[in-house]
Amino acid sequence: MATPLMPKATAVWLVDNTSLTFDQIATFCALHPLEVRAIADGESAQGIKGMDPISAGQLSRDELEAAQKDPNHKLKVAVSKVIVPPLKKKGPRYTPLSKRQDRPNAILWLVRSHPELKDAQIIRLVGTTKTTIEAIKERTHWNSANLQPMDPVTLGLCTQIALDAEVTKAAKWAPVKPEPAEGEGVDTIQPAEETQNYTLDTTRPAPAEEETISADDVFANFQKKDGDES
Repeated sequence: MATPLMPKATAVWLVDNTSLTFDQIATFCALHPLEVRAIADGESAQGIKGMDPISAGQLSRDELEAAQKDPNHKLKVAVSKVIVPPLKKKGPRYTPLSKRQDRPNAILWLVRSHPELKDAQIIRLVGTTKTTIEAIKERTHWNSANLQPMDPVTLGLCTQIALDAEVTKAAKWAPVKPEPAEGEGVDTIQPAEETQNYTLDTTRPAPAEEETISADDVFANFQKKDGDES
């Protein structure tokens, strides 16, 4: 059975403005009779403003009068005369013809600058297909030689807010890199205990022994030099 849009607000109005029984109001608003009694006693729904179901088009005046005359009559929600069209499913993002030629460049920029983005996120941003993304990643696209990475925000294919939102979402999905173990792969300063116990050697090294040259050695060299010249 259909129920009014705002059951408690409708029940408040019916309690205050009609002579319907608690069971009738409870059945119409899908509430328990004790809850309707609490509303009538002011113990419940004190801050809720009553809503007229007749003005809202959820109950006809004839139906209300018939229920007030017959305590056994069950109220029925009026059929809405307004036909609400069904929600359309979101299709692929529309890209103007003038900007479609820039789409491969934007995809290349996203693949290089944000490799953490999934294919579905790139499709939402620039309105492309999974086949095109794979072709650009594998460099099998028909125009791969001429592609240049370009920011899709600059090209007008998406907004900066949408790009930041997708990047933030992808960062949450990315696996957390394990932190290096203590002392592994990280340059650290030596502990104070090691530096404080270090003693500086202030003793001077022993001087090297100087070679003594006698006068006989000097004259012997001169005599040898004269003999070679003669």
